[in-house]
Amino acid sequence: MDEDFDSYRRELLVHCYRMVGSVHEAEDLVQETMLRAWRSRDRYDERLASVRTWLYRIATNACLTALRGRARRPLPSGLGAPSDDPDAPLAPDFEVPWLHPFPDALLDDPASRIVRRGSLRLALVAAMQALPPRQRAVLILRDVLEYSAAEVAALLETSPAAVNSALQRARAGLSGITPEEEVAEPDDAAVSAVLDRYIASFEAADVDGLVSLLTDDAVLEMPPVPLWYLGRDDYGRFMARIFATRGGDWRTARTAANGQPALAAYRMSDGAYRLHTVQIFTITPKGVSRNVVFQDPRVFATFDLPQTLG
Repeated sequence: MDEDFDSYRRELLVHCYRMVGSVHEAEDLVQETMLRAWRSRDRYDERLASVRTWLYRIATNACLTALRGRARRPLPSGLGAPSDDPDAPLAPDFEVPWLHPFPDALLDDPASRIVRRGSLRLALVAAMQALPPRQRAVLILRDVLEYSAAEVAALLETSPAAVNSALQRARAGLSGITPEEEVAEPDDAAVSAVLDRYIASFEAADVDGLVSLLTDDAVLEMPPVPLWYLGRDDYGRFMARIFATRGGDWRTARTAANGQPALAAYRMSDGAYRLHTVQIFTITPKGVSRNVVFQDPRVFATFDLPQTLG
């Protein structure tokens, strides 16, 4: 076998991330996939599958083994009702295995088919985590990677009928969130303009400016804090609390994750702007409909962000 396994590493990383919801775990599973492939390379038969398909089979089964008996990775909005108390304690819960974001910088080509149709965005990956692992695998292999039912059956050592049945159940489980939902891309000019206005308002601690950019049913959630807020009013009340308690001196750096626009927020503390949160936005033609705010050193590490700004 002359083909270089490493050429598939990035797309396998995305595949494993969709399955397990964590970049760090996905990296470990890709490494395990490469090790298994190397050890069994002498048994590979090109008449049965391409190298790419063979690697996806190894990676998918590694993910299914890793997910056995494990709790799903949620976002706060997937765990209960929204809060209406902007002064509720901001107590992080690190016992919950929260869903983590996927930095676009880890993609070879963010516009490539592995992220087309919004298939990597946070809300969809979070919804996938609620599916049983085999249904999740079938959905990703069929609807995202576009393998045929027969190919997926061979990958998972089952029948095409079983694959089609699992796919039907998985699609039903995602009936409220579809890849075709209208969400603008990070490099869209209108999206960039909205984010510029949000950044200007955020750095000025201008709550009214922030609220003016939101949709009526905007969601604000903050893993690992299990709280979340729904609607312009509560979003604005919570941001007013943040500026009152954390100060109004902020700087930001633009980034992107899960095929969505994002920013890193830096708060003035002890004479320097220190990394405070990574915020990932869903921006529709009507405005900002969701902001997922991560304040977790494990998330910061995947973005390779400076800890302070000059």
